[in-house]
Amino acid sequence: MADVAHLPTITLRSLDAGWNYERWERELPDDGNRYEVIEGVLYMTTALSYFHQWIVRRLDKYLGVPLEEQGLAYAATAPVGVLMPGCDPVQPDFVLVHRDRASIISERRIRGVPDLIAEVLSPSDHEQDTVIKRRAYARAGVPEYWSVRPEMRDVLVCRAPDAALEDYAFTQLVGPDATLQPERFPVAVPVADLFAGAPDTVV
Repeated sequence: MADVAHLPTITLRSLDAGWNYERWERELPDDGNRYEVIEGVLYMTTALSYFHQWIVRRLDKYLGVPLEEQGLAYAATAPVGVLMPGCDPVQPDFVLVHRDRASIISERRIRGVPDLIAEVLSPSDHEQDTVIKRRAYARAGVPEYWSVRPEMRDVLVCRAPDAALEDYAFTQLVGPDATLQPERFPVAVPVADLFAGAPDTVV
């Protein structure tokens, strides 16, 4: 992996399927890359684009900060280790945990299933977010998963995880002129606000 770590915004998959949280903590460097373990397989993503980070910050601004200020939820953005069945760990772009479930946040990690996970899609890791992670999140029972699509300026909302099918029973494409409303939280944000105003919109 070190031979291509300098390349921008690329996702690599290890051929070694023997990874877990303990090995992740012990062996991986703190080098600015994102390392995730899904079903024993290690995935590494190098530095993401400015626009990607812009959108993540907007998710936090319009969802995380208001909900935290109201005492309704706790928010986190990558890099943060989320440990749940089959994902040990993953580092989602954006995570919400309901205040009533704050106990899953302990010892520097989120050790349980968040109430909402959002991933901002990048050209290099599109399959990882839309197929691999979507399947893993459904198996783990994440109740709501958002795929934010910068190129289309929309968001695919997935709800009602079905572990047996390894997918979500409900999906809805929320377009650029619509408003996002999480199922478990009293907050709403126009989809367009996630993308507006960035000085560089290259994905």
